[in-house]
Amino acid sequence: MKQVAFIGLGVMGYPMAGHLSKAGYDVVVYNRTYAKAEQWCTEYQGRAERTPKEAAKGCDVVFMCVGNDQDVRSVVYGEQGVLAGLNKGAFLVDHTTASAELARELEQACQKQDIHFLDAPVSGGQAGAENGALTVMVGGAEQHVEAVRPVMEHFSKYIGWQGEVGTGQLAKMVNQICIAGVVQGLAEGMQFIEKSGLDAERVIQAISQGAAGSWQMENRWKTMSEGEYDFGFAVDWMRKDLGLALSEANNNGARLPLTALVDQFYGDVQAMGGNRWDTSSLLTRFIQRDK
Repeated sequence: MKQVAFIGLGVMGYPMAGHLSKAGYDVVVYNRTYAKAEQWCTEYQGRAERTPKEAAKGCDVVFMCVGNDQDVRSVVYGEQGVLAGLNKGAFLVDHTTASAELARELEQACQKQDIHFLDAPVSGGQAGAENGALTVMVGGAEQHVEAVRPVMEHFSKYIGWQGEVGTGQLAKMVNQICIAGVVQGLAEGMQFIEKSGLDAERVIQAISQGAAGSWQMENRWKTMSEGEYDFGFAVDWMRKDLGLALSEANNNGARLPLTALVDQFYGDVQAMGGNRWDTSSLLTRFIQRDK
């Protein structure tokens, strides 16, 4: 697999495509804003196309990383979509965090053209994408995952096969459910530290070595205490992801009371104008109420 395309050059896709270029692949990129694709080409070896169809032509693998279900459909279907350009036997890999329902829909569309589909949402945020250290949760035929694994390894630290198509998206929902609870707990802990007059650095240094330790604590307590919330994954996107999880829970009977509550808290942050703040901004709710 030497010729690949990357559809979507946002904060995640831009560096992910860059890793593939640096690894020696012939990379074709497409972005809704063509100027962004041109900018990518000034930084990396590759070429830009003006439609998903043209980007996909002749490629062994097409990777996608766009915003939501409708964004995926807009680049996959139609006369200028990815499926109009891919050859039989090619692979379509969707790194977008989307619904499991969409993943199953895309698999059926791909099967009609003898194209192999994988749903493969990622975790690790902008820093993980830039450092080539993402975690990928993949749904699809295991042999297809193994065929594409050597390519994905250039922007990943871990690639975990979950099962049939759709299970990658379901696993990502679990990821976001767990993160939501951890960030809310950290926000409450940081508020408690401040109200108690404790030294935050000393407390965090102590508790991070025990059962309370987490990635969020290690990487976000300091910036939270300083009111800095410009670290990639935005509240708007988290609410989109939690909405997917809550919708799926309605279908499968899972009960997610904490997730539903934290989703509402993120709604409070949005109402404060924090749509583009990162997910650690839950702390701002307490600060706002203290004013």
